Amino acid sequence: MSKQKAYAAAGVDIDLGNKVKATLPGLLASTRRPGLLGKVGGFGGLFALDTKKTPSPILVSSVDGVGTKLKIAFATGRHDTIGEDLVNHCVNDIAVLGAEPLFFLDYLGTGKLEPAAFTQILSGFARGCAANRCALIGGETAQMPGFYHPGEYDVSGTIVGVVDKSRILNGQKSVRRGDVILGIASSGLHTNGYSLARTILFDQLKFQLNSRVQGLEGTLADELMKVHVSYGCLTQSLLSKFNLKGQPGNIRAFAHITGGGFIDNIPRILPAKLDALVRIGSWEVPPIFQLLRDRGGVDRTELHQVFNMGIGMCLIVTPGKADAILRSILKSGFKAWTIGDVVSGSGSCRLV
Repeated sequence: MSKQKAYAAAGVDIDLGNKVKATLPGLLASTRRPGLLGKVGGFGGLFALDTKKTPSPILVSSVDGVGTKLKIAFATGRHDTIGEDLVNHCVNDIAVLGAEPLFFLDYLGTGKLEPAAFTQILSGFARGCAANRCALIGGETAQMPGFYHPGEYDVSGTIVGVVDKSRILNGQKSVRRGDVILGIASSGLHTNGYSLARTILFDQLKFQLNSRVQGLEGTLADELMKVHVSYGCLTQSLLSKFNLKGQPGNIRAFAHITGGGFIDNIPRILPAKLDALVRIGSWEVPPIFQLLRDRGGVDRTELHQVFNMGIGMCLIVTPGKADAILRSILKSGFKAWTIGDVVSGSGSCRLV
């Protein structure tokens, strides 16, 4: 019997890590796209930017995590959607600027590397990247014994995309009074508000993860683990159709409704002297948010600041093209509604 290596005895098994990572090339093959150079596993990832396609390229980057949704993954042992959540969240954050995703890098930190969980997480990264036509170009897996509770980990991701300088969306310069606000449906909580949701659902209402709640499909765990929707391909399609090169854009701006909800995210794309008037009741609120609203005892404004309440992405569009843009979204398979207007104000989002 061979002697256990000292580092493995201390809690960091390099050999196990190498064995698990050896499966990555096949897993990541689906994420290859034009521009990707070399292979995953080097000290740095390589990507060649196509300046013929984008003559005046502006790189757009974002980094994020999935918050305390991880607590649900730990409790259920379901890790297959976490990577996909993270990719989609990052894609949406750069999509609001009109950017196309190019490549993604991940970070996973854990106390002890669990091969099954690691494979599920990486499969989610690969699935998300492939669906968004984004190369998974590299990452880092850190084993840090004693730093995390057993069975727990943290993940973060960094995305880099590109948009031509002439086609960057800047709502603070382009949004006008009288513009129309459209909302595209979310799948549920996405990756925000889980700390408050867990307090309401488990501490106040005493539900369990395997509870079946009226109005919800499947268990509460099924609902809370729904994948954060990606709007990346949809936004690119809409921009190519409604913001023609050399012409005024009919899509003024996008707002990804994440942490901060409507209250904090929509003002990020508003001019200082305009408000977004969002009409409560103008869209279909999913049952999970009805439950949190009706039994959580949370003020209406705070609900719309913590949760997306069923709207994952907002668009501000010209009045003359609002109906056509809405029809195009619906034809793409997404639910969407006209949820408000832009009015004179002070750069705020008002709920009416």
